[in-house]
Amino acid sequence: MKPSAGAAKSTLSSIEAVVVSALCFGLFSLWSIQAVLAGFPAARYSNDAVIQMILLELVLAGVALLFLRLRGFDVKSLLPRPTWWDTLLGALTYLAAWLLETVCQSVYQAVVPPSPTPPVIEFSFTGLTVATLVGFAVVNGLFEEVFLLGVLTRGLRGLGLGLAIGLPMLLRLLYHTYQGPLGALGVVAFGLTVTLVYVRTGRLWPSVYAHILADVIPMAVWGVSQ
Repeated sequence: MKPSAGAAKSTLSSIEAVVVSALCFGLFSLWSIQAVLAGFPAARYSNDAVIQMILLELVLAGVALLFLRLRGFDVKSLLPRPTWWDTLLGALTYLAAWLLETVCQSVYQAVVPPSPTPPVIEFSFTGLTVATLVGFAVVNGLFEEVFLLGVLTRGLRGLGLGLAIGLPMLLRLLYHTYQGPLGALGVVAFGLTVTLVYVRTGRLWPSVYAHILADVIPMAVWGVSQ
């Protein structure tokens, strides 16, 4: 039976995918490339700066969702539906991604000769409050995985699984290049893990929760004030 003319869609055209990619990740990709060209300057995030990042992601998400709604996309289906089982799967997904990242980085360091002048990549979150940390982790985890997986990976399946996985992975890597070669390996390992889980299950919450953990744990280690 054919869907009615007013039925919401879950697919994207190539142009729609480009627009969503640019809206959600264009600015972050530009900043990341600038950081690489500047020689990976130390990144120190204040509480106010992280709050501003939260607000920016909320604004970009709102604009992108409005665009998708106007194009007839099934926006309501993008809301993750947490369950205990999917939360457990998300925790296991984070653990699997961390293990894969550790293995990949260890192999890289064993195979690739160290550079005589390696970039010193420093991140500091000293002074970040617990509330801001958790807020950022939740918003950022939702923002990235909803648009990378729920919109782009799902929306591009009709154009081939390779493109549906490859474009979001490329974007994920592009806006994380400021983390350097080892960081890039970690991003690929994490992105591949959460993408495979999403493709296998069709559910967003495990990948979103894994991303939340991937933000909370390192940032808490780098420094959070009460």
